[in-house]
Amino acid sequence: MASKNITRCLVAVLTALVITSCSGDRFHIEGNIIDAKDSTLYLEHMGLNGPEVKDSLKLDAEGTFSFSGDGVQSPEFYRLRIAGSIINVSIDSTETVNVKASYPTMATQYEVEGSENCKKIKELATLQIQLLTQARAIDRSETLGVQQTEDSINAIVERYKEYVRNNYIYKEPQKAYAYFALFQTLGNRLIFNPRESDDDIRCFAAVATSWDTFYPGSERGENLHNIAIEGLKTIRIKQQKAARPVIDPSQIEVTNIIDVPLADNKGRQRSLKELAGKVVILDFHAFSAPGSTQRIMTLRDLYNKYHSRGLEIYQVSVDPDEHFWKTQTAALPWINVHDEDALNSQYLTRYNVQQVPTFFLIDKNNSLYKRDAQIKDLENEIEGLL
Repeated sequence: MASKNITRCLVAVLTALVITSCSGDRFHIEGNIIDAKDSTLYLEHMGLNGPEVKDSLKLDAEGTFSFSGDGVQSPEFYRLRIAGSIINVSIDSTETVNVKASYPTMATQYEVEGSENCKKIKELATLQIQLLTQARAIDRSETLGVQQTEDSINAIVERYKEYVRNNYIYKEPQKAYAYFALFQTLGNRLIFNPRESDDDIRCFAAVATSWDTFYPGSERGENLHNIAIEGLKTIRIKQQKAARPVIDPSQIEVTNIIDVPLADNKGRQRSLKELAGKVVILDFHAFSAPGSTQRIMTLRDLYNKYHSRGLEIYQVSVDPDEHFWKTQTAALPWINVHDEDALNSQYLTRYNVQQVPTFFLIDKNNSLYKRDAQIKDLENEIEGLL
């Protein structure tokens, strides 16, 4: 009898130890999202290769949720998502993060407790949304030309970067929110782009160095080092090209367009400059994006109607999968080119493209005429230019 009692005690003790160990080595994300009854809430891990669903549940009338996962040795990033509404969360170890929100305003109006990093990430997300709102207002202005629009947006982006550099990235570069700030975007454009700016490379390097100290050997820290090194290579190549001897001005071909010289789906090098004398729709497109088929049908109707009168379509694909792009464009009659840099395309930046699809109208003089946000009746504009 005594041996049986001892056995029961040992089992009870071991069970308690297992339960304690499991709960102690896990993080928790819990809270309430109201006004979302019967909606599916996803917990997604934001890895280096993109989001991965880790758990999900259907919310009841109270909107109570609770997710957990294994504790981490270095900061990791997760997000709570209902449809297209997202709340970003960072996890440092085994903390409990509490989130309260209301759907569908959860992305911009939520409360978070239990993590100072998460509070800072909320601040950054709010600032990012404000920047996007300002950029869209400038982009839609009918009083600004293309160059003025680009200059104005670049100006507000630079002010944003200076503020975030000083108050978030350089302030505590070892923190999760500093890492989060590096990868913020404005549409499809990286706000901090180490392929374009020495200052941005320094931001990546500062965070990478701090993560080496606080989280040695972490995958994210090593990735930051690789990004900074590749950015330095790109910048140095650009500087070397800029340092080459000045070309005789008489040998320069004058053009009124930012050219997009890329290979088409047959391997032939194409250029906007070769289309002088035609009215051109310059279309930045992703065939893998929702709504692509309907947009292609609309373009086909325009092409069939106006091509014989001098309209051409120059479609720039930013799909990451080149083979997929080739299969999608094999039967299209207009010019289709592909940028292997995909959403990091320099032409998206140079044309200030904040989202794809976006199109521009180019007149017969090979001059940029208007962008889509400035066009109310596309067929009427084409008729006027032809």
